[in-house]
Amino acid sequence: MNETVKSPSIFKQALLVDKKPFPWLKAFLAGLASGIPILVLLLLGNLEYGLIAALGGFTYLYVFPIPYAQLAKKLAWVVLGITLAVFLGTILAPYPIISAITMGVIGATAIFLFGAFRFIGPSAIFFVLIFAMTTGMPIAPEEAFIRACLVLMSGALSWCIAMVGWFFNPHGPEKRAVKSTFIALAQLLEVLGTDKMNDAQHQVMNSIKDTSQTLASAYLSWHESKLYNQLYVLNNIANKMYVSIVEGNNIQHSKELAKTLRMIARVLDSKDLESASKLIQLPQIDRPNEHTLLLINELSNAKAYLSDSNTTIKEFHFATPNVKRVLIGAFDKNSIILINALRFGIFTFIAAFIAYEFHFNRSFWVPLSCAAVMSGITVVATFHRAIQRSLGTIFGILFASVILAFHPSGYFIALFVSLFTFVTELFIVKNYGLAALFFTPNALIMAEAGTVGDYSFFYFATTRLIDVFIGIAIGLIGVWVIGRKSASSRLPHLISKTLRSQAQVFYVVFSNKKIYKEYGKNIEFNKMDTNIKNLKTVYDAATGEIPKDKKALEYYWPIIHSIQEISFLLEKSSRSKTHKIEEEQLAKILLAIEGMAYAAERKENIPICDIPLVNSAPGIKETLEQLQKNLMKKSTSPLSK
Repeated sequence: MNETVKSPSIFKQALLVDKKPFPWLKAFLAGLASGIPILVLLLLGNLEYGLIAALGGFTYLYVFPIPYAQLAKKLAWVVLGITLAVFLGTILAPYPIISAITMGVIGATAIFLFGAFRFIGPSAIFFVLIFAMTTGMPIAPEEAFIRACLVLMSGALSWCIAMVGWFFNPHGPEKRAVKSTFIALAQLLEVLGTDKMNDAQHQVMNSIKDTSQTLASAYLSWHESKLYNQLYVLNNIANKMYVSIVEGNNIQHSKELAKTLRMIARVLDSKDLESASKLIQLPQIDRPNEHTLLLINELSNAKAYLSDSNTTIKEFHFATPNVKRVLIGAFDKNSIILINALRFGIFTFIAAFIAYEFHFNRSFWVPLSCAAVMSGITVVATFHRAIQRSLGTIFGILFASVILAFHPSGYFIALFVSLFTFVTELFIVKNYGLAALFFTPNALIMAEAGTVGDYSFFYFATTRLIDVFIGIAIGLIGVWVIGRKSASSRLPHLISKTLRSQAQVFYVVFSNKKIYKEYGKNIEFNKMDTNIKNLKTVYDAATGEIPKDKKALEYYWPIIHSIQEISFLLEKSSRSKTHKIEEEQLAKILLAIEGMAYAAERKENIPICDIPLVNSAPGIKETLEQLQKNLMKKSTSPLSK
């Protein structure tokens, strides 16, 4: 991760437009999900209830290309969360201080859960928005149940719209995940022996792990799918091929093998895998060496499984920790997830408290803006959000003020809400500021349309702008005060902790201790996975700190890469029946790992130990030796000073 090119300024980075394609279908369906509830209740003669019900349409904004089995559960919890936010917002509206505290708790809880389970999506922002908007509605605690039911039904509609795709392409996300793994393997073969190999190797390892998690979340014990079985086998084959490539280091005709891998990836796009698999051509290599032959055999197996739709699996093995272990790991005092959640909750509460105490008109815009800014994953991302939010909000508020000045009727309101939701989803993949340009008038129309009367255009626009800028300022202070260097300072301890958990796994695997088929019961593996996830999250957060220590990050990157590689090899070895080694060899390896953990935590150099060869997993010796070398670079790193 050498940074030889000068990075653009934070302001310029915030204005960059991503080249991702427009999500036309998702944007259209999001518009329907938000517009239909308003239209239906408008036809029943109640625009106010229609605007409340439209809040449930925000459920669709949490739709992402993940397995439908996981998406169904995730959206169900989102619907329940939004419904609870509306219920609590209605009940607590007469009590500003309690409302401010509850808003902070809601935000912190959402940030924590989304971070712990690594859910992609807008995280806490819409839960805070909905609670805040509900507290700003006419005070009517007696309507809490009615409002909650309206939102629940609207959210259920969004859930149904999101699940329609299951009928047409039930395993689309899983196919895309397996395809990306085979493409990553092809890219690795294409750069073998070059300086790009380490990055490509890391990409494959992450892709295989992500694909395994995708398949695990898609698994339904009560529903057998032949296509799912094929994808599961293909991912296992990808695991074996990766190990062959890494351990071989002398793969012959790698470019030809890469072409075959790309053919397999293209076949996965086909609806008829059996027919398309006939186009896969296996390379003919004279006198291949051991690892090249293993690779060719696995390619042949992949073709065979693609052409056989009757693939059956006797036993599924998923390296996925249970919910309890995930939550316990995220509650660790060094977890950046917990720190971010607490920071988010505290400063959202402060913003809400200030807004309520100073009696701001429509005071919920202050904490909402604070929450939007603090939703940035890193410090840099937070500053990007502040810039984008500021620019998008300025023009969005002016836009909304013009629309509301004409007092649009009910049908126009339904049209505007649907249209703005559509455009927001269209541009959110491009730039948050562009999305804010349309999201802001959307939220303003939903909040103000039912109550707006004769008012000064200048007063309305300036009031909202002042609210937004106060919220942004509080959010930036929160990030600057708490967490500016909190990530990088935790890296040494987390590296040490992760290595020690890997030593425990090493002992379990190579001393032939019992390894449960149900992965969640393997406490040592759960600890290792939790620590690695925390370590990677903290490192990612450290890359966005201000100021950023580039030399320290460059020092830590290969260390984290080696740790992830060891984890991958240990999980691979745990599935083998021949992995026991001599006690003396095991003791030497455990001593070496403990020495590395000590060196990482104390930031000291120690003598390099001899690592015994593990015959059943030769890649472990090489990876541990490389990790030792990387850790021993402290004498030339800025961390030793």
